[in-house]
Amino acid sequence: MSTEATFSRGLEGIIAAESALTYIDGQKGILAYVGIPIEELAEFSTFEETAFLLLHKRLPTRSELQDFSEALAAYRPLPSHIFTILNTLPRQAPPMALLRTMVSALGHFDPASDDVALPHLQEKARKLISQIATLTAAIGRLRQGQEPIPPDPTLSHSANFLYMVTGKKPDPEAARIFDVLLILQADHEFPASTFASLVVASTLSDVYSAISAALGALKGPLHGGASEQVLNMILEIGDPARAEPYIKEKLARHERIMGFGHRVYKTYDPRARILKQHVQTLSARGGDRRLFEIEQIVEKLVIDALGAKGIFPNVDFYSGTVCYYLGIEPALLTPIFAVSRIAGWMAHILEYLQDNRLFRPTTRYVGPPLGHYIPIDQR
Repeated sequence: MSTEATFSRGLEGIIAAESALTYIDGQKGILAYVGIPIEELAEFSTFEETAFLLLHKRLPTRSELQDFSEALAAYRPLPSHIFTILNTLPRQAPPMALLRTMVSALGHFDPASDDVALPHLQEKARKLISQIATLTAAIGRLRQGQEPIPPDPTLSHSANFLYMVTGKKPDPEAARIFDVLLILQADHEFPASTFASLVVASTLSDVYSAISAALGALKGPLHGGASEQVLNMILEIGDPARAEPYIKEKLARHERIMGFGHRVYKTYDPRARILKQHVQTLSARGGDRRLFEIEQIVEKLVIDALGAKGIFPNVDFYSGTVCYYLGIEPALLTPIFAVSRIAGWMAHILEYLQDNRLFRPTTRYVGPPLGHYIPIDQR
């Protein structure tokens, strides 16, 4: 009997670890964190509570949630030298590249950066959840030639982020919709960025290195960036009357329509279904339904053409429009994904290191057979 290991390109279908964090049924469109359906979390929870759920694998008590939220608020300010470093970098560099660099820099200001004991990892999780949000907002402000806005400890995580980006304290409805977006993107099992973070963490390297690896993976256009491309497509269409010919031309040329299809979901992404409702709300309250109407036309055309192949809207199709209506520039969409996903990245690192095994897959050799070295004058 052959003992050759199974080969799967991109590790597709390979179970690389066990986890009690996120459950996905891609055929039925089910997503749950620690057994709680995403629909219920989006309706009843907050990002702070969802982050606690992922990090501790249970919902907090009222007092635990208050303590956790206060800890997040306390960690929001950045070391002053971080702004010195950030100001030396090109302001128009890709925001994801800036965020990756600055997260790595944060490690230099943590005297216990190499300590991977559980209590220290939990503290670093709280710190990074807070400070990646502050960094992202600062990067966004500097890109616009504006000074970063200090965090407001009286605001929730989501409301504070919107305030630091836009300079305006959001109304409760806007803050709540952004909170839902962060909840929906907080974890999604084992995509490339999460796997990259665990490969690094499994070596017992510091978490700043692990999260920098996650950010590097998310920066790649095959993983992150889709929401920005979707929004740019919708803005390019510009007018609902142009949507049908635009999409039909792309379909005729067999071009990919961004925001549709998923490696896991073969039906409507449950996160997209939730965000669609919030885009409709934002478009109505702002008096500009144009983008939402374009998206409805695009969605129907693509589902009619490709739904039989299991291609439906994914979370990226509506997430960019949510942010656009909230006054956030398209270039910040992938960093905002990291603002949310840092909770999931750290939860997976905490979980994996409790029973750590160094990741060390193998390859199938397809090179020449064994031979001998040929001296250079005989070649």
